[in-house]
Amino acid sequence: MKKALFFDIDGTLVSFDTHHIPDTAVEAIAKARAAGHRIVISTGRPKIIINNLAQLQDKGLIDAYITMNGAYVFCGSEVLSKSPIPHADAVALAGLCRREGVPLIFVGENDISIAGADLEAVDIFARQLKAPPIPVSDYESPLGKELFQMTPFLSEDQEPLARGIMPGCQFGRWHPAFADVTAHGATKAHGVEVVCDHFGLTLADAIAFGDGGNDVPMLKAAGTGVAMGNASDSVKREADMVTDHIDNDGIAKSIYKLLDL
Repeated sequence: MKKALFFDIDGTLVSFDTHHIPDTAVEAIAKARAAGHRIVISTGRPKIIINNLAQLQDKGLIDAYITMNGAYVFCGSEVLSKSPIPHADAVALAGLCRREGVPLIFVGENDISIAGADLEAVDIFARQLKAPPIPVSDYESPLGKELFQMTPFLSEDQEPLARGIMPGCQFGRWHPAFADVTAHGATKAHGVEVVCDHFGLTLADAIAFGDGGNDVPMLKAAGTGVAMGNASDSVKREADMVTDHIDNDGIAKSIYKLLDL
Protein backbone atom coordinates (compact mmCIF):
# COMPACT_ATOMS: atom_id res chain seq x y z
CA MET A 1 0.00 0.00 0.00
CA LYS A 2 1.38 3.38 -1.01
CA LYS A 3 1.72 6.04 1.67
CA ALA A 4 2.02 9.81 1.90
CA LEU A 5 4.85 11.02 4.15
CA PHE A 6 4.34 14.47 5.72
CA PHE A 7 7.41 16.27 7.05
CA ASP A 8 7.69 19.36 9.19
CA ILE A 9 10.80 21.37 8.30
CA ASP A 10 12.50 23.06 11.25
CA GLY A 11 13.63 20.55 13.87
CA THR A 12 12.28 17.60 11.87
CA LEU A 13 13.81 17.65 8.41
CA VAL A 14 16.26 20.49 8.91
CA SER A 15 18.56 20.50 11.93
CA PHE A 16 18.63 23.60 14.12
CA ASP A 17 22.35 22.93 14.63
CA THR A 18 23.56 22.29 11.06
CA HIS A 19 20.71 24.03 9.14
CA HIS A 20 20.77 21.12 6.67
CA ILE A 21 18.80 17.95 6.07
CA PRO A 22 20.88 14.95 7.20
CA ASP A 23 22.18 13.01 4.21
CA THR A 24 20.66 9.83 5.63
CA ALA A 25 17.22 11.48 5.58
CA VAL A 26 17.64 12.59 1.95
CA GLU A 27 18.64 9.07 0.96
CA ALA A 28 15.71 7.46 2.79
CA ILE A 29 13.21 9.94 1.34
CA ALA A 30 14.57 9.34 -2.17
CA LYS A 31 14.11 5.58 -1.72
CA ALA A 32 10.58 6.08 -0.39
CA ARG A 33 9.56 8.21 -3.36
CA ALA A 34 11.19 5.80 -5.83
CA ALA A 35 9.00 3.11 -4.30
CA GLY A 36 5.90 5.17 -5.13
CA HIS A 37 5.21 6.92 -1.85
CA ARG A 38 4.27 10.62 -1.84
CA ILE A 39 6.55 13.15 -0.14
CA VAL A 40 4.86 16.22 1.35
CA ILE A 41 6.21 19.19 3.27
CA SER A 42 4.07 20.40 6.17
CA THR A 43 5.43 23.57 7.72
CA GLY A 44 4.60 26.77 9.53
CA ARG A 45 6.75 28.62 7.01
CA PRO A 46 5.10 30.36 4.06
CA LYS A 47 6.44 29.44 0.63
CA ILE A 48 8.36 32.72 0.35
CA ILE A 49 10.74 31.78 3.19
CA ILE A 50 11.15 28.07 2.44
CA ASN A 51 14.82 28.33 1.55
CA ASN A 52 16.31 25.21 3.13
CA LEU A 53 14.96 22.27 1.11
CA ALA A 54 17.23 22.37 -1.93
CA GLN A 55 18.59 18.92 -1.04
CA LEU A 56 15.10 17.55 -1.81
CA GLN A 57 13.84 20.11 -4.32
CA ASP A 58 16.85 19.78 -6.63
CA LYS A 59 16.14 16.06 -6.89
CA GLY A 60 12.43 16.59 -7.55
CA LEU A 61 11.45 14.66 -4.45
CA ILE A 62 8.59 16.85 -3.13
CA ASP A 63 5.04 16.22 -4.34
CA ALA A 64 3.09 18.87 -2.40
CA TYR A 65 3.36 21.52 0.28
CA ILE A 66 1.28 22.35 3.33
CA THR A 67 2.40 25.83 4.36
CA MET A 68 1.46 28.38 7.03
CA ASN A 69 0.40 25.50 9.32
CA GLY A 70 -2.31 24.38 6.89
CA ALA A 71 -3.63 27.77 5.79
CA TYR A 72 -2.18 27.42 2.28
CA VAL A 73 -1.78 24.06 0.52
CA PHE A 74 -0.50 23.57 -3.01
CA CYS A 75 0.77 20.96 -5.44
CA GLY A 76 2.92 22.39 -8.20
CA SER A 77 1.05 25.41 -9.56
CA GLU A 78 -2.31 24.17 -8.26
CA VAL A 79 -3.62 25.66 -5.01
CA LEU A 80 -5.50 22.91 -3.19
CA SER A 81 -6.75 24.94 -0.23
CA LYS A 82 -6.41 28.42 1.24
CA SER A 83 -7.94 29.85 4.41
CA PRO A 84 -7.63 33.61 4.97
CA ILE A 85 -7.78 35.12 8.46
CA PRO A 86 -11.04 37.05 9.10
CA HIS A 87 -10.32 40.73 8.52
CA ALA A 88 -11.72 41.86 11.87
CA ASP A 89 -9.44 39.39 13.68
CA ALA A 90 -6.42 40.61 11.74
CA VAL A 91 -7.19 44.24 12.60
CA ALA A 92 -7.64 43.36 16.28
CA LEU A 93 -4.31 41.52 16.50
CA ALA A 94 -2.42 44.29 14.73
CA GLY A 95 -3.84 46.81 17.17
CA LEU A 96 -2.90 44.68 20.17
CA CYS A 97 0.67 44.17 18.98
CA ARG A 98 1.06 47.88 18.26
CA ARG A 99 -0.14 48.77 21.76
CA GLU A 100 2.03 46.10 23.39
CA GLY A 101 5.03 47.15 21.32
CA VAL A 102 5.75 43.62 20.05
CA PRO A 103 6.75 42.49 16.55
CA LEU A 104 4.12 41.06 14.25
CA ILE A 105 4.68 39.17 11.01
CA PHE A 106 2.03 39.41 8.28
CA VAL A 107 1.87 36.71 5.60
CA GLY A 108 -0.11 37.09 2.41
CA GLU A 109 -0.41 34.71 -0.50
CA ASN A 110 2.89 35.75 -2.07
CA ASP A 111 4.44 38.19 0.39
CA ILE A 112 5.60 38.64 3.96
CA SER A 113 6.44 41.62 6.15
CA ILE A 114 7.15 42.45 9.79
CA ALA A 115 6.07 45.40 11.89
CA GLY A 116 7.89 46.46 15.06
CA ALA A 117 10.92 44.28 14.35
CA ASP A 118 13.34 44.02 17.28
CA LEU A 119 16.67 42.28 17.83
CA GLU A 120 15.04 39.08 19.13
CA ALA A 121 12.80 38.70 16.08
CA VAL A 122 15.67 39.37 13.70
CA ASP A 123 17.92 36.91 15.55
CA ILE A 124 15.35 34.11 15.52
CA PHE A 125 14.60 34.29 11.83
CA ALA A 126 18.04 35.27 10.55
CA ARG A 127 20.32 33.22 12.82
CA GLN A 128 18.26 30.42 14.32
CA LEU A 129 16.09 29.64 11.27
CA LYS A 130 18.42 31.02 8.55
CA ALA A 131 15.39 32.57 6.87
CA PRO A 132 15.86 35.33 4.29
CA PRO A 133 15.41 38.93 5.51
CA ILE A 134 11.78 39.89 6.05
CA PRO A 135 10.72 43.30 4.66
CA VAL A 136 9.69 45.87 7.27
CA SER A 137 6.19 47.37 7.30
CA ASP A 138 3.96 49.30 9.69
CA TYR A 139 1.08 47.70 11.58
CA GLU A 140 -1.63 48.99 9.22
CA SER A 141 -0.56 48.65 5.58
CA PRO A 142 -0.67 44.81 5.34
CA LEU A 143 -4.27 44.80 6.56
CA GLY A 144 -5.46 45.91 3.14
CA LYS A 145 -5.04 42.43 1.64
CA GLU A 146 -5.85 38.82 2.48
CA LEU A 147 -3.65 37.41 5.22
CA PHE A 148 -3.20 33.69 5.73
CA GLN A 149 -0.92 33.72 8.76
CA MET A 150 0.08 36.24 11.40
CA THR A 151 2.90 35.69 13.85
CA PRO A 152 2.83 37.85 16.98
CA PHE A 153 5.86 37.81 19.26
CA LEU A 154 3.76 37.27 22.35
CA SER A 155 4.81 35.10 25.28
CA GLU A 156 2.62 32.22 26.41
CA ASP A 157 1.41 34.45 29.25
CA GLN A 158 0.42 37.18 26.77
CA GLU A 159 -1.20 34.82 24.28
CA PRO A 160 -4.64 34.77 25.98
CA LEU A 161 -4.91 38.52 25.25
CA ALA A 162 -4.81 37.75 21.54
CA ARG A 163 -7.00 34.66 21.73
CA GLY A 164 -9.73 36.72 23.35
CA ILE A 165 -9.97 39.16 20.44
CA MET A 166 -9.64 36.66 17.57
CA PRO A 167 -12.69 34.37 17.71
CA GLY A 168 -12.20 33.21 14.13
CA CYS A 169 -8.63 32.04 14.61
CA GLN A 170 -6.46 29.45 16.28
CA PHE A 171 -2.93 29.57 17.65
CA GLY A 172 0.00 27.21 17.19
CA ARG A 173 3.29 27.58 19.05
CA TRP A 174 6.53 25.87 18.07
CA HIS A 175 8.88 28.51 19.48
CA PRO A 176 8.67 30.10 22.94
CA ALA A 177 9.00 33.62 21.53
CA PHE A 178 5.99 33.62 19.22
CA ALA A 179 2.80 31.92 18.07
CA ASP A 180 1.49 31.36 14.54
CA VAL A 181 -2.10 32.45 14.03
CA THR A 182 -4.32 31.03 11.28
CA ALA A 183 -8.03 30.95 10.54
CA HIS A 184 -10.04 28.46 12.55
CA GLY A 185 -9.75 25.02 10.96
CA ALA A 186 -6.50 25.81 9.16
CA THR A 187 -4.19 23.29 10.79
CA LYS A 188 -1.60 20.85 9.55
CA ALA A 189 -4.24 18.16 10.09
CA HIS A 190 -6.48 19.96 7.60
CA GLY A 191 -3.57 20.05 5.17
CA VAL A 192 -3.02 16.32 5.55
CA GLU A 193 -6.69 15.69 4.74
CA VAL A 194 -6.56 17.95 1.66
CA VAL A 195 -3.40 16.35 0.29
CA CYS A 196 -4.55 12.79 0.94
CA ASP A 197 -7.81 13.51 -0.88
CA HIS A 198 -5.89 15.04 -3.79
CA PHE A 199 -3.77 11.91 -4.20
CA GLY A 200 -6.63 9.48 -3.64
CA LEU A 201 -5.34 8.32 -0.26
CA THR A 202 -6.94 8.02 3.17
CA LEU A 203 -5.70 9.37 6.50
CA ALA A 204 -4.73 5.80 7.35
CA ASP A 205 -2.21 6.03 4.50
CA ALA A 206 -0.56 9.12 6.04
CA ILE A 207 2.66 9.09 8.05
CA ALA A 208 3.45 12.41 9.71
CA PHE A 209 6.79 13.49 11.21
CA GLY A 210 7.12 16.44 13.59
CA ASP A 211 8.78 17.94 16.64
CA GLY A 212 6.78 21.03 17.64
CA GLY A 213 3.43 21.91 19.15
CA ASN A 214 2.07 22.98 15.77
CA ASP A 215 2.75 19.44 14.51
CA VAL A 216 0.47 17.77 17.04
CA PRO A 217 -2.74 18.07 14.95
CA MET A 218 -1.18 16.23 12.01
CA LEU A 219 0.52 13.64 14.24
CA LYS A 220 -2.92 12.82 15.66
CA ALA A 221 -4.73 12.94 12.31
CA ALA A 222 -2.31 10.74 10.38
CA GLY A 223 -2.54 6.98 10.45
CA THR A 224 0.93 7.04 12.01
CA GLY A 225 2.35 10.03 13.86
CA VAL A 226 6.11 10.06 14.43
CA ALA A 227 7.69 12.42 16.96
CA MET A 228 11.36 13.24 16.67
CA GLY A 229 13.67 12.33 19.53
CA ASN A 230 14.36 16.03 19.98
CA ALA A 231 10.64 16.85 20.36
CA SER A 232 9.23 17.97 23.69
CA ASP A 233 7.61 15.40 25.95
CA SER A 234 4.18 16.93 25.28
CA VAL A 235 4.59 16.27 21.54
CA LYS A 236 5.95 12.76 22.09
CA ARG A 237 2.88 11.87 24.15
CA GLU A 238 0.64 12.61 21.15
CA ALA A 239 2.62 10.45 18.70
CA ASP A 240 2.25 6.79 17.80
CA MET A 241 6.00 6.33 17.89
CA VAL A 242 9.12 8.28 18.83
CA THR A 243 12.19 8.07 16.62
CA ASP A 244 15.75 9.19 17.27
CA HIS A 245 17.04 12.78 17.35
CA ILE A 246 17.13 14.62 14.02
CA ASP A 247 20.93 14.68 14.10
CA ASN A 248 21.13 10.97 14.91
CA ASP A 249 19.37 9.73 11.75
CA GLY A 250 15.88 9.93 13.27
CA ILE A 251 14.10 10.40 9.93
CA ALA A 252 15.96 7.60 8.15
CA LYS A 253 15.50 5.16 11.02
CA SER A 254 11.74 5.72 11.15
CA ILE A 255 11.27 5.53 7.37
CA TYR A 256 13.11 2.21 7.13
CA LYS A 257 11.16 0.88 10.11
CA LEU A 258 7.77 1.87 8.74
CA LEU A 259 8.18 1.19 5.02
CA ASP A 260 9.25 -1.98 3.25
CA LEU A 261 12.21 -0.49 1.36
